[in-house]
Order: sequence, then structure tokens, then C-alpha cells
Amino acid sequence: QVQLVESGGGLVQPGGSLRLSCAASGIVFSISNMGWYRQAPGKQRELVARINNGGSTNYADSVKGRFTISRDNAKKMVYLQMNSLKPEDTAVYYCHPLATMSWGQGTQVTVSS
Repeated sequence: QVQLVESGGGLVQPGGSLRLSCAASGIVFSISNMGWYRQAPGKQRELVARINNGGSTNYADSVKGRFTISRDNAKKMVYLQMNSLKPEDTAVYYCHPLATMSWGQGTQVTVSS
């Protein structure tokens, strides 16, 4: 059974930073390609960043240069460092193993002054 537990969200002012964490279990993490997605109210869930099992990364244009995805295979963790946050980054953020149908509960990120 795949379990994903996201944490690290919160309320931050524009220009601030947050680091999201995701603990994964029930998958062979070291070979899993992982992604961070987000869903804002009234919008579809979108891919923010992905990291493959070799460590190569891809980002949505909207977050390039501001967000960094990383992973720790020994700890079965995936992270999303978010800098220079904007109000339009407000959403629930989810981590997701790309080869599965599994999702965690998400963590809320709110960027507001």
C-alpha cells in the first residue's frame, strides 16, 4: 500500500520561502520517478516539478528559477524548495509517484500579505 505524507506548507508573505517534504512508503522509492503537483481552487491539478530516479529534473515554466525539487533515496523523501513565492503559487501541493495512482492528503501553501 502506497502512502505519501506531505508537510511543510503554511502561510507566507510574497517573496518568502517554504520547503515542502514528502515521505513515501509502499513503493520502491529509489527507482520511482516523483513529482510535485498543485491544485488551486477552481483549477485543475498541475505538475510543478518532477525528478526521475537518476536525479534529472523538470519544472513548469511558472516556477523555473524559483523552485527546486530534490530527493533523498535513503530516507525515501522528496522535497520542494520554493523561493520568491507569489500569490499565484497558492494551492494545495501534492507529491506523486508518477507510475502510480496514489496521492497523499496534500499540504496547503498560502502566499498572502
